[in-house]
Amino acid sequence: MTVTRQTAEYGYIHRKDDYLKRLRRIEGQSRGLQRMVEEEQYCIDILTQVSAMTKALQSVALGLLEEHLSHCVVQAAAAGGPAAETKVKEATEAIARLVRS
Repeated sequence: MTVTRQTAEYGYIHRKDDYLKRLRRIEGQSRGLQRMVEEEQYCIDILTQVSAMTKALQSVALGLLEEHLSHCVVQAAAAGGPAAETKVKEATEAIARLVRS
């Protein structure tokens, strides 16, 4: 039986509710930013909120990356073979994207 991405259990599952709560908070920040622009608030105040939202997203990303490394990559490395190489490559590419952002 092949496990698809939709049915696989990922490392973050045990903290899924925490991630969803944080993402909903970020969604609220985004709506707040939109409101600030609509109300033509001071640029620096908007930039301050953009910075806070960016940090919140980076925090989620780092948490997910940590979960991926400690769960998915470790399991693949233990199994060895091409799956391990694929997981390490995926993690490396994800880290590169985060560093560039």
